[in-house]
This record gives sequence, structure tokens and C-alpha cells, in this order.
Amino acid sequence: MPELPEVETTLRGIAPYVTNRTILECVFRTAKLRWPLDPVLCHRLPQQKIFKLERRAKYLLLFCDRGTIILHLGMSGSLRIVPAGTTEQKHDHVDLIFTDGQCLRLTDPRKFGAFIFTQDDPYDHKLLHKLGPEPLTDSFSGSYLHTAAKGRRLSVKQFIMDQQTVVGVGNIYASEALFRAGIRPDRAAGRVGLGRYNVLVDAIKRILNEAISVGGTTINDFSQADGKPGYFTQQLQVYGRTGKPCVICGQLIHNQKLGQRSTFYCPSCQT
Repeated sequence: MPELPEVETTLRGIAPYVTNRTILECVFRTAKLRWPLDPVLCHRLPQQKIFKLERRAKYLLLFCDRGTIILHLGMSGSLRIVPAGTTEQKHDHVDLIFTDGQCLRLTDPRKFGAFIFTQDDPYDHKLLHKLGPEPLTDSFSGSYLHTAAKGRRLSVKQFIMDQQTVVGVGNIYASEALFRAGIRPDRAAGRVGLGRYNVLVDAIKRILNEAISVGGTTINDFSQADGKPGYFTQQLQVYGRTGKPCVICGQLIHNQKLGQRSTFYCPSCQT
């Protein structure tokens, strides 16, 4: 699934081609993704200008003259800029065609993504209003996590992956950050001290920034807006490395299920 670095990479890739562009045509090639696509948008969006793009968690917000498009890439979606008229492939479900001849194309093989339009404040939308702080902001700190974790028995990995705790720390980056912080992923969140949470927050911020700088992580089918893969895959130290030696101590990397998600860790370096 595209996580925060992949969505941020996508935003930076499409922004120069979309910002201050006027929509000429909106094309839907399917009736629904995760939720039904509103056919009225094919009449409402043309002639609107997109004047700003933002990311909130794993959602992309395209601010238009008379409302906001909320996009989510789901499990395997991607956005690309292609010339208008480019022949569509099997899983190309939505096109926004601009008056300058460029097209923003949403590809989503599993149809778990979203394309929604709202005329209200998008940050008050039901999909966004309960989300936790952004991990790359000052509001996300060790003291914040320590306070939020008091009395919590669920694992620290599940805790930091909860979008109401902090947004955008998905399975890959949670495993990598906990390894870098030296914290076992199955340790109860309420039993992690303030000092260790300070280290964990620093690890999360560093890893997310490192991943963004190299275009995210390509595990299965994520690619950047220009079609290139994300290169953070080459820097993964525990994720997907079950049975391989730890890069620090040489112990074999373990894998266990936490919250139905595969979790990778070193039993020696993480306590």
C-alpha cells in the first residue's frame, strides 16, 4: 500500500503539472472504486481551476474553484501525468484532462482508492477529521506519544500505526523505525518510557524524510508520477528480511503477526 512517503512523492511529482491548471474534462471508466464515483462530477469539474495541492495523511487534496477533490490511492493505486488522448489501460479508471493538453490519470488495479468531491472544508470531512497529527510536524513528539500511550496494552507497533495516534506511519516504516529505535514491536505501548519515545519519534521523522528523498518504497507495484520506482527499498533493514542476518548484530530477522500485519524485527537489537 502506498504510505506517507509514496503519497508525498506523488504530490510533489504531479503538482507542477496540476497547479493552476483548468480542468477541461473529467472521465470515469468505472462506476465505483472503494466508494461509488459520482457521475455528476463529470459535469461539475470541467472549467474549474486547481489552485493548490496538499497532503493530509495518505489523502491528496486538490483545491478547486468551487470545492476540493479528495484522492486516496488505496492498496495499489497510482497517479501519473500523461498526454491527453493516451490510450487507457485496463485499470486506468479516472482521467482529469486539462486545457493545456495534459492528463492526470488514476490507475487502481484493486479499486480500493477514492475520488471524492466536497464543497465543504475538506479537513472536516468524515474521512479526515479524526486523524492524528502529521508525523513531520512539531506537534508529533515523544511527549505526545508517551502521554497518548499511558495505560495502553496494545503493541507499540499497532499504536504508532493507528491513524488516530499519528498519520502515515504504515507497516513498512513502523517496522523500520522501531528497529532503528531499538524497540521490540510487540512491547506494550504503555510500557515504553518517555526517553525511548523521544528516540522513536526521531527515528520515524528521519526514516520518512529519507524515504521521501528517494521517492518512497516500491514493494509490489508503487511507482512515482513519472513511472520510476521508489528507491527506499534498497535501504530497508528489517522489512521483508525474514531469516536474513541483522545488519547490526548478525542475528536472524524474525517475523510475527501483529494486528494481522507481518512485523519484522531483530530479537537481539530490539528490546
